[in-house]
Amino acid sequence: MTLTAMHSKTFNQHHPVRQGQANCGPVTIHYQDEGYLTDKPLLLIMGLGSQLTLWPTELVNTLVDEGFRVIRFDNRDIGLSSSANNGIDADLKKAMLRSRLRLPIKSNYTLFDMVSDCINLLDHLDLPKVHVVGASMGGMIAQLFAALHPHRTLSLTSIMSTTNEPWLPMPRMDILLNMAGYGVPRGHEKEIAIARSLQFWKKISSPMYPTPDEEILARLAADFDRAYRPSGYLRQSHAIIATGGFRKLLRNIDCPTQIIHGSSDPLVNKKGGIDSAKSIRRAKLELIKGMGHDFPKQLLPRLGELIAYNALQTHSR
Repeated sequence: MTLTAMHSKTFNQHHPVRQGQANCGPVTIHYQDEGYLTDKPLLLIMGLGSQLTLWPTELVNTLVDEGFRVIRFDNRDIGLSSSANNGIDADLKKAMLRSRLRLPIKSNYTLFDMVSDCINLLDHLDLPKVHVVGASMGGMIAQLFAALHPHRTLSLTSIMSTTNEPWLPMPRMDILLNMAGYGVPRGHEKEIAIARSLQFWKKISSPMYPTPDEEILARLAADFDRAYRPSGYLRQSHAIIATGGFRKLLRNIDCPTQIIHGSSDPLVNKKGGIDSAKSIRRAKLELIKGMGHDFPKQLLPRLGELIAYNALQTHSR
């Protein structure tokens, strides 16, 4: 594999920040690498259709202050990373039907390919082992990473995620319909796309920890300007369905593991997180009352503490 570095090193008032592009086999992955090179590396893997910017800056800063070198990146097909389109139509309705019937699904890629992206990124950065943290789809990728590459995993934290087993509860019906395009504004102009995203985020946000609309709108506008990739969202959704359930693989995980899930998550039901915790030896489960499928500011200190404490267990074993 040929890897090329394109680093531009800058500094903010807290810590060093590096960013670059990694040639990872069939795709190019854009990443941001924060903290000191000698600190403990921690890989953040984001979820469906979401850019690395969805990781809250406050959480990243907390982890860096705790002594971690924090690496976050845009998954393939999203943000500033390259597309991964092999010409296969991402027909989600057909894929969901085939999944329920336990029939094979042909897709442009699966979550296993996205795990390989993570490995290739770490090779690019010359990191043999990392703490792995994933949210939502990123939590699935993180679990598969730890199961398939235990020799490269120091610890695992999976947030608002699942084992992807087809018998687990689906998203709440109104959210499922929105994701299928029913009852949402149509079009790809900036105002329409932001209005559609705002409608979705308000449905999945934490009921006990609401985020003001203006804060959500500011983030959505900034993310739209950075990159707007609706076809990537569809292909990632298709990849999740095509991957299928993987709870049996989780038996291979033997590192400190923390599962975090909101009790009020309407997108990925808490039973998904509970199943992850049951499937991984000695996994710790933290169900947070009133948390939905987002990162409310009020919970960031708690999330940072859970991630850091779990990672520290690696060095006490």
